Amino acid sequence: MPIYNKLVRDRIPQVIERTGKKFTIRTLKDEEYIKELKNKSFEELQEYVNAENDERAIEELADLLEIIHALAKCHGASFEKVEEVRRQKAEKRGRFEEKIFFIQVEDE
Repeated sequence: MPIYNKLVRDRIPQVIERTGKKFTIRTLKDEEYIKELKNKSFEELQEYVNAENDERAIEELADLLEIIHALAKCHGASFEKVEEVRRQKAEKRGRFEEKIFFIQVEDE
């Protein structure tokens, strides 16, 4: 039996149950949950980086967004709050639309 030891989406146990396979799960404590969400974010980011086409890339971005929603809630904020902070930073510092690649700054 493969051992995964990773955070999965809420309905994965039901999906596996319908296949008739046996499995083991447990509910994480809050501290563990945040740690595993962070681990999952790296996993999904790597899957995005390795995506071979736009469709797969969008799917992985959606997974990352789901993790961001969950992490925002863990930190006592809504996704709307995260989005507002993003908008403020974009207004103050800009976005990433102009494809600017920073090389160096002269020291005084």
